[in-house]
Amino acid sequence: MRPSHRTTLLASLLALACAVVLWLAYDWFQGRFLRTFSQHTAVFSGDPLRLPPELAGPGAIRLVHFWDPACPCNVGNQQHLAELVDKYAPQGVEFYAVQKTGSQGRLPATLNSLEALPALPGSEQIPASPAVAIWDRSGKLAYFGPYSEGLTCNSSNSFIEPILEALSVDRKVNATHTLAVGCYCPWPTSN
Repeated sequence: MRPSHRTTLLASLLALACAVVLWLAYDWFQGRFLRTFSQHTAVFSGDPLRLPPELAGPGAIRLVHFWDPACPCNVGNQQHLAELVDKYAPQGVEFYAVQKTGSQGRLPATLNSLEALPALPGSEQIPASPAVAIWDRSGKLAYFGPYSEGLTCNSSNSFIEPILEALSVDRKVNATHTLAVGCYCPWPTSN
């Protein structure tokens, strides 16, 4: 074999080996870190939800975050929830969190200001998480449902900012039944 053919063969084998290594690295990364987004439809109905007696009745606007530490969908809304706390807590909105019964985990440090509630009356019947319930100043449930539709949640696609803005100027909101497609995990615990 002439040197130029040997060099070409060696370069081709090296390029092929690099392509194989890159493909294996891509396949490993995709299998480990990327999940396909399944369009999960959830029907949220706030009829059974009640605030605990010590929080019920007239008062501040109250937002309750329902979350399951094992649900990968939480990651998409936790930054957004922290932004909501930063913006609306100084305006008097009170933030609470209800963790799925029997689950283990903690909210990130950016959400330490959320007061943990052991459960809400009726919360065992919610269909999926992450979810949010918002009560107006009169103590009436104004919104129950997801933070947004789709894979991620931020201020540009969120249902929450318009609700909080309306309630902050005492406009009535009645959005306690919601059908949405997004990243949700089942909430009911198996018996």
